[in-house]
This record gives sequence, structure tokens and C-alpha cells, in this order.
Amino acid sequence: MKICGIICEYNPFHNGHAYLIERAKKESDCDAVVCVMSGNFTQRGEIALLGKYTRARHALLAGADAVLELPAVFALSPAEIFARGAVKILSSIPAFEALAFGCETDSKTLLHEAARITAAEPEQHRAALRGQLRAGVSLTRARTEALMQTGRADLAAFLRSPNNILGTEYKKSLDFYECRANILPILRKGAAHTDALPRGNIASASAIRAAVRSGQQESIAPCVPPYVLNDLQYFADDAIFKKFAHLTALTADADMLSRIIDCTEGLENRIKSCAREADGFDSLIGAVTTKRYISSRIRRILASAVLGIGASLVRAALEEPLYLKILALRKSRAEELLREFGRSKFPILARQNEIKSLKGAAAEAYRKDLLAGHVYRLCCKAPEKEQLLPVMGDDKL
Repeated sequence: MKICGIICEYNPFHNGHAYLIERAKKESDCDAVVCVMSGNFTQRGEIALLGKYTRARHALLAGADAVLELPAVFALSPAEIFARGAVKILSSIPAFEALAFGCETDSKTLLHEAARITAAEPEQHRAALRGQLRAGVSLTRARTEALMQTGRADLAAFLRSPNNILGTEYKKSLDFYECRANILPILRKGAAHTDALPRGNIASASAIRAAVRSGQQESIAPCVPPYVLNDLQYFADDAIFKKFAHLTALTADADMLSRIIDCTEGLENRIKSCAREADGFDSLIGAVTTKRYISSRIRRILASAVLGIGASLVRAALEEPLYLKILALRKSRAEELLREFGRSKFPILARQNEIKSLKGAAAEAYRKDLLAGHVYRLCCKAPEKEQLLPVMGDDKL
């Protein structure tokens, strides 16, 4: 068997995601599509609109064959760690042969070169990067400006698009793990990543979330499959989570915040100071955000603080053995996929004794996933229970 992997959040699943699965199945020359999906928290530092089992079921209905959970320790990390954690899970499976992802520019040449330059950081590039960071801009902006200064305007333009950035991190992660899986960049169609309005029957996930939370589900009905539209009535209330996060910013001591990944340069003190003055979570984020400290970084820090995920655990999870948590599995492919997953160097969590056998970072990461589920259920209109056995289904669930 040959497996094509997709790293995703599906927050929520929409027509663009269905298109990517369809193209991956056709272009990868693989026998199965396996998604590694963020659980109840996303890389923007937010709770997911729908629960992880619901979103995994949507992926099966769109043609995926299995969905594995990306642990919260990676899902709430910067792009480099998000990508490396997901690739770590996929690359543990011997049958993993290709990685498909949506992008704004489907040039493998540019992607390979962007990965090479940003991983190796030649001295000229490193010096320009340091200069930009000293000027107080974000790392993403600093990288593109450094590339401009060193004569690589082509790569700078390439890395101004969010999915190209993630694709570059995926390639760097494959190289880091010496994984031979092919990359399969698939050109996005329709609405761009941050577009507020649909283009045809494609809308960005952020536009869909905004419509759902403002009670305007009908406006995005053409942009999601019917089974997703039906479930959107059960979306999680992010206002509840925002209160948790604001309270955590008020009550956590600065030393605790400083031990969270990406909370550096005294940012913990800025968060504490702004939390006392802010009249709500959104105003807190707005007050802390600068051109150097972008809002998604602040939200990730606060979500990690709610779950007690420190940088030391994130780094240990990158270095130590982990696990495969199956969220959903196509019934007709279950036997062969379980056989392939069983060849992974990481255990499949399907029984209590397998959970009890977890050690070190794996055991602690799994505890954080359970805590993420508890927090999520407090915010959700239709709470999902944590389960060991995956959602099973074929063409209709």
C-alpha cells in the first residue's frame, strides 16, 4: 500500500478541502489518503468550530480513508513545529509515500529552494534576517525582507502567501526526518486563505467561521458540503473560551507564561499588563499585538497557557516517541490501513493498556489532548465524548 498524507485542520471542512482530497487521490498515485488533523484547538490559537470527531467524519465523507489526530502540543505551535510534528507522525508510517497540500504557487522548484535557503540560512541571509528582527518585525516578515535584500525576490514573493509558507515547512520537515515522501503541491482555487467573501462556491475557512458565528450560515451554504452545513448548527461558542483565556492571562504568573513556546523577550509581562487593562479577550489581543508580535502568536500563547503546554513539553514531543490516535477510519479500508499503521514505530491508541504504556512526552502530550477535549466540551453546544475507537464509515455515515 502507498499512502498520501494531508496535514489539515478542516475548521470547518469546505469545498476547497474536498477539492484537495480529490486531486490528491488522482495525482499522488497512492492507494489511500490519510489526514493528520488538529484536534480541538487550531494553529491560530482558537478552539475549533466543530469537534474533532465531527470534522474527521466530514473528511471521510469527502473521500479520505483515515484521519489521525495532530496532538495539541503541535497544533498550538508556530508553523515550523506544527509542520514538523505532523510530518513526524506521517513519516513513522512506512507506507507514507506522498504529502499533498494546497498552495498559492504550485512550483516545486520554488518550494525546494525556499526550503533549502530557510533551513540552511547561508551567512548573508542570516545576517539580513537578524537585521530585520532587530528592526522589530515578525519572523515571517523578516524572512521575506531578508530574501529581498539577498537578491531572492522570487522566494520573497513565494513566501508572502500563507500556504506556501506551510508547504515550505512541510518540505523542511520531510528533509529533517530524511523521509523520501514526494511533495504534491496543489494549486488552490477560488477564495484565498484570508478572503472575507466567497468566490463562486469556494470560501475561506475564516469567512465561513465568521458567517456561522454571526448567524449567517445560509450565506455560505453553497461553499460547504450538505453534511457540513447540517452540523454547523452545533458550533462551539468561542466567547466562552475567550473568557477562559482572558482569566488565564490574569491569573497565570509571568514566569509560567515565559515557559510557553514563542513567549519571549518579555512578552509575558506585556500580556499580564494588558490583561489587567483590557475589557475583554479581543481587546487584550489587540493591545498586545504589534508588527513583531502578531495576533495569532498571542492567541497560541494564551491557548497553550489554558492547557498548560510549556515549551519543554513541545520540544520533548518532537524528540521522543509518540503515538497514533485514529479519529476516523473508512470501514472498507480498515483492515489494510490498521495493518499499515501497525507497522509504525509509534503505537496505535486503541485500548486502555496502550494508553497506560505511554511514557515521557507521549504520556504528557496525550494528557493535554484529553484536557483540550474537556475544555472544548464546556464551549460546545453538542459535546463529543473522547473515545478510543475511531469513527467508522464508508461513503455514508
